Amino acid sequence: MTLATPQPQELNFECETGNYHTFCPISCVAWLYQKIEDSFFLVIGTKTCGYFLQNAMGVMIFAEPRYAMAELEEGDISAQLSDYAELKRLCEQIKRDRNPSVIVWIGTCTTEIIKMDLEGLAPKLESEIGIPIVVARANGLDYAFTQGEDTVLAAMAQRCPTQEPTPAEETEKGDRNAIKKLLSFGRKPEEIAQEESEYVDHPPLVLFGSVPDPVVTQLTLELKKQGIKVSGWLPAKRYTELPVIEEGYYALGVNPFLSRTATTLMRRRKCKLIGAPFPIGPDGTRAWIEKVCSVFGIEPQGLEEREQTIWESLEDYVSLLRGKSVFFMGDNLLEISLARFFIRCGMTCPEIGIPYMDKRYQGAELQLLQKTCEDMGVPLPRIVEKPDNYNQLQRIQEQNIDLVITGMAHANPLEARGINTKWSVEFTFAQIHGFTNARDVLELATRPLRRNQSLKDMGWSQLVKEEAKV
Repeated sequence: MTLATPQPQELNFECETGNYHTFCPISCVAWLYQKIEDSFFLVIGTKTCGYFLQNAMGVMIFAEPRYAMAELEEGDISAQLSDYAELKRLCEQIKRDRNPSVIVWIGTCTTEIIKMDLEGLAPKLESEIGIPIVVARANGLDYAFTQGEDTVLAAMAQRCPTQEPTPAEETEKGDRNAIKKLLSFGRKPEEIAQEESEYVDHPPLVLFGSVPDPVVTQLTLELKKQGIKVSGWLPAKRYTELPVIEEGYYALGVNPFLSRTATTLMRRRKCKLIGAPFPIGPDGTRAWIEKVCSVFGIEPQGLEEREQTIWESLEDYVSLLRGKSVFFMGDNLLEISLARFFIRCGMTCPEIGIPYMDKRYQGAELQLLQKTCEDMGVPLPRIVEKPDNYNQLQRIQEQNIDLVITGMAHANPLEARGINTKWSVEFTFAQIHGFTNARDVLELATRPLRRNQSLKDMGWSQLVKEEAKV
């Protein structure tokens, strides 16, 4: 008699409502205008869009953000006014006041509904005012929260140059490799040549995804340790420094929500996409680097030890999560990567809600999630695309979940029912990529658990006394 070998579990995908319950995607302006320092974002929509941006970016009141609203009035919507004349007036004012290297038009739900031909207007206006105009449709009808960045980067990918400028062009238009020259300032040519010799001979590699400069540096250095040279980042710090992208270049994403950008790089720019898990958590970062190494035929060095060292440094946080359950309601498309990391920390995850699921772009991440569940001996989560929030609330209560990662709309109602919550938007704005930022992810995730446990330990009467002292 032969014993049947257990079959590996299969991921279960469902779609509940077909609706997005997320932040508006035009909020991508908040981090993109800071990342691309010579840009200006013009959001074309109604007063509602303006109110949303004012509230979403209210924390930046002391800065002077490089964005503005082109507010559509009744005259625009009923076609009594000329779209071209109004947009030209605004763009000329932007050029006069700010003189950016690029103006990005962000289309909203209203521009979709009234069928404004932004792509048709932009080229003519661009030639008249002499500033590149990039059109990105970041409307909430078609896209979820973080997919606003995806549409912007997909549009910018088509503007990337196809060859390095000649010395004469660099002098005329400004050096596109200003950062490289700055890093090389004061160094001897032989030192620079020695550094170049540390890289393995491999095809050019472009990374895409908007992450803070410290994360750019960290991930670039992690790849450099394996002899891999990053040819450029999309987006760059300046529009004038967009990376050269030619046919046959390799492209690698750092965020799970950039499927449209990945498609554009493959279909329009003829790049070869490296399908890798995303560098979130020590396990994801190691898998991300190992995948690049395997594509370029490089034997990874020291990654296992590096990951183990990071895990040891995280034990104080991991011990708080081990044995607990986490539930993702779905908001920012980081859910699969975060769930995989938390499961590796010893948590169980009965359900992952996600606004949009691209199984091809996140294929490697889904495989790693499946392997992680098998390694940790826990059931595979149920993945629900466009979840029904009402049904989710019922499931959360039935399953007695320890921690819910949710959008801001549901946090207070859940807390009122005694359920620990964490805003998903905080993971969007935090530095969560790479080995060194894994601790920041766990700091965010464990904060509500630590806070509520402290309140229980302290007791109500002691809490009142502490509040009185303040």
